[in-house]
Amino acid sequence: MIHSSPDDTNGSVVNIPIASSEEFYDPTTLTQSALFHPDHLEDRQQQQEQLRQAAFLDAFYNTVLHYLHETLDHIVLVLLAYSVLCIILYKLLFHRLGPGYRRWLVRKSHLPPCTRALLVTAHPDDEVMFFGPTILELRRRQCRVFVLCLSEGNHDRKGPIRRQELWDACESLGVRPEDITLVNATHLQDDPTLEWKTVTIANQLLRQVESLDVELLVTFDKEGVSGHPNHCAIYYATASLCLSGMIPSNCKVLTLETVNLCRKYLSIFDLPVTLLLSTNWVVLSWRARRAVQNAMRLHNSQMVWFRKLYIVFSRYMVINSLREINKSDVEFEILDT
Repeated sequence: MIHSSPDDTNGSVVNIPIASSEEFYDPTTLTQSALFHPDHLEDRQQQQEQLRQAAFLDAFYNTVLHYLHETLDHIVLVLLAYSVLCIILYKLLFHRLGPGYRRWLVRKSHLPPCTRALLVTAHPDDEVMFFGPTILELRRRQCRVFVLCLSEGNHDRKGPIRRQELWDACESLGVRPEDITLVNATHLQDDPTLEWKTVTIANQLLRQVESLDVELLVTFDKEGVSGHPNHCAIYYATASLCLSGMIPSNCKVLTLETVNLCRKYLSIFDLPVTLLLSTNWVVLSWRARRAVQNAMRLHNSQMVWFRKLYIVFSRYMVINSLREINKSDVEFEILDT
């Protein structure tokens, strides 16, 4: 914009340029002023807070990742050391040392001495699936083993087939055919939904114990290993005989211990825990384990995929841990139940 002024020495009009308001615009000054606006300050503080939180989370994540790697390394080392211990311990059980050294180390079996034993099961295949190591150890000791199976396993309408499979499997483990008793009663059918009466089972047990004059009775514990109601019913019938004092004084009662799912499928890697926690046990050699597996395969009608996996991984194919029960133990367990 041009402004005229008469103050010239020659008296002429002098044009003096004067800047307009637009020409005074300074963007730098405006930007700096905007930065100090309250809204912009708040946004800037929020951004800084978010950056601090992100840095904290990143540091926390890196720390956790570091310790997790260290923990996993330690877990792997512990599992490796435990596996080596199990293998060495298993080898020592069957290594040929002098009798004194073997007693000093550990025994591969610890069962009460007996010459006649009765095994009570609920279905054909129980005798091998759960009690195979016990049967083989008793037979190795020249103990005569009697098997009482309380049903013919007719749940899938395969009763006659399973009956023959029972005889074949028992014979492969060294049990005489005449020492096998199979009960086929309408009130003791293979059915998890059917309640087996304690009195009925107890009468069957007592009849066998007295007629066979056995010194050892072996059966399930109160959990039944697999939790099958028919298995559990046998324990409660046995417990009732113990409570009433009807089991002969010269007859010991052993129940097969139920273990948790993890231990159940550890095979020989459950060995240290078994030796530490159990009072009676049987550990088979690898060759004897194959004999139990082959006997189980004779129950061909039961060879579905998960039982094939069971044969490979289950501890009950190679290890049995048993607990002796008496009247006081049974009273405590029943009260606890």
